[in-house]
Amino acid sequence: LSLRLFIPTERRENEVETSSSAASAAPMDPDAVAKAFVDHYYRTFDVNRVALGGLYQDASMLTFEGVKIQGAAAIVAKLTSLPFQQCVHAISTVDCQPSGPAGGVLVFVSGSLQLAGESHTLKFSQVHYP
Repeated sequence: LSLRLFIPTERRENEVETSSSAASAAPMDPDAVAKAFVDHYYRTFDVNRVALGGLYQDASMLTFEGVKIQGAAAIVAKLTSLPFQQCVHAISTVDCQPSGPAGGVLVFVSGSLQLAGESHTLKFSQVHYP
């Protein structure tokens, strides 16, 4: 997944800070970024899994039930081949923390998954890391 916060740490010599560059250089709140990402990811998963491809890169890896799947195309192929077409995620927790000098965010998500035509829900947990 591509989930990075870019937080400039210093200005170059002779660089003038303007009000617009000062606003864009303000650190982003990791909790707000994680929540926005999780909302987008699971809403997209529920209605159009193919569209998740843009969130993955060639180096991205998904481990699903012990099987490692690498690359955006392979991950989307796996997600679209799951034995259900319709589902609704209900998110219970979103825990995150800044990770690494490049401004990454580690996100842990847990919740339940309701499949169409099923009366019971399935519990899930997933970690997203850039």
